[in-house]
Amino acid sequence: MFTIEAFLGALTLQPTGEDRYRASNLASEHNVVFGGQLLAQSVMAGLAGQEAKTVKTIHTIFARAASPDAPLDITVERMHAGRSVASSTVTISQSDQICTRSLVLLSADEPDVIRHADTPRSSSSPDDAEIRSSGAWEIGVVGGVDLNDPELVGPPELDVWARFVGAPDDPATDQALVAYSTDGFLIGTAMRPHKGVGQAQAHITLSTGVLSHTLTYHEPCPASEWHLIQQWSSYAGHGRSYGRGDIFRTDGQLAISFVQDAMIRARTGGPGKL
Repeated sequence: MFTIEAFLGALTLQPTGEDRYRASNLASEHNVVFGGQLLAQSVMAGLAGQEAKTVKTIHTIFARAASPDAPLDITVERMHAGRSVASSTVTISQSDQICTRSLVLLSADEPDVIRHADTPRSSSSPDDAEIRSSGAWEIGVVGGVDLNDPELVGPPELDVWARFVGAPDDPATDQALVAYSTDGFLIGTAMRPHKGVGQAQAHITLSTGVLSHTLTYHEPCPASEWHLIQQWSSYAGHGRSYGRGDIFRTDGQLAISFVQDAMIRARTGGPGKL
């Protein structure tokens, strides 16, 4: 159960040198830092010192797991800074080992030349979901789908409503917190069509984990307001899964798109061994 203060604390980067920071962790039930936290912190690091710009795209490779028991070291390498776009590499390390590396593209706001956007493929509202709270982070899976149940079979699709209660009105925090929400559902979505496979088996009989994750931001999306995460997995095989998602505001505006490559393979050698 995380308070909004806990989320904001993890997003507060303490400078330790030029373009170098240290960050703390949220607690984790599996003794591994949640990938969404690392995504959110990479967003904040990419935005540091980039006034009048927001993240346009972030592509993150997850090289190894991080422990919640030790702080994270974050290094930003600025590749380019122009008036309309900028780019940086963000590396998160722990005990001198790289955990993630991200390429971050930032953009200034510019007027439309052309405009179009997808609309939600199905209609729903937060009232259609059973809302459960992890403190400030409230989520509701449409249709009451239980991704943990290995006997529950359905299409490789999942709609989730989410919001962060009490989140401040701040564009950088919005981008970071909404990124946090995108990390945790696509592996379970890929498992849905397959009887006998569910997220309850993760870290027990199955080895699962995100390998890469890419977000593209289209429009502002206040984290404190309900937003719909529509996800689907178009492929699973060879011990991997691939999925995509779109995030819509309650007014139907497409705000963010993302893709994810992940690992789903049998665990061998007993618990703790891959």
